[in-house]
Amino acid sequence: MIREIIKQTEDKMHKAAEVVRQEFVKIRTGKATTALLDGIKVDCYGSSMPLTQVANVSVHDVHTITIQPWDKNMVSPIEKAIQAANLGLNPIADGAGVRVPIPPLNEERRKDLVKLVKKFAEDGKVAVRNIRRDGIEHLKKSEKAEHFSEDDRKRAEIDIQKMTDKFIKDIDGLVALKEKEIMEV
Repeated sequence: MIREIIKQTEDKMHKAAEVVRQEFVKIRTGKATTALLDGIKVDCYGSSMPLTQVANVSVHDVHTITIQPWDKNMVSPIEKAIQAANLGLNPIADGAGVRVPIPPLNEERRKDLVKLVKKFAEDGKVAVRNIRRDGIEHLKKSEKAEHFSEDDRKRAEIDIQKMTDKFIKDIDGLVALKEKEIMEV
């Protein structure tokens, strides 16, 4: 029973850290990456579809993403979808595809992005701490119901705290990497 609680708590903490990692991928750093366009939906044949399902998205060079739609009629809807996404990107239709130049970031924008990164990180840390609290509460309730010793519960709480520290350290490491990436000129 104790192992199950610890395992569930660890899984939830891992998911919380993964959400932070995924949010960081979406933040623009001045370098082209296909992940920038992951959340974009394109109006296609009467329904809204992810960009990756209507076109091939690739990085042409450090400052350009290229999009090759499978249907040439999709060039205009793709261009509109990217503009509507408010990513600060200006797609350029060039016949059979769309080029998306990634403009360099100015100093003010870099600082704003670092603040955003730190906000996402703090949200992730709060989530991890809430999961720790829930795990410890679950242990306390289970101690009475399952009749295991107080010492076992306290050892499990120490294990949960160590996990919490590990995941918070992981999030801090992600912040340091992303901040370095953003501030790199």
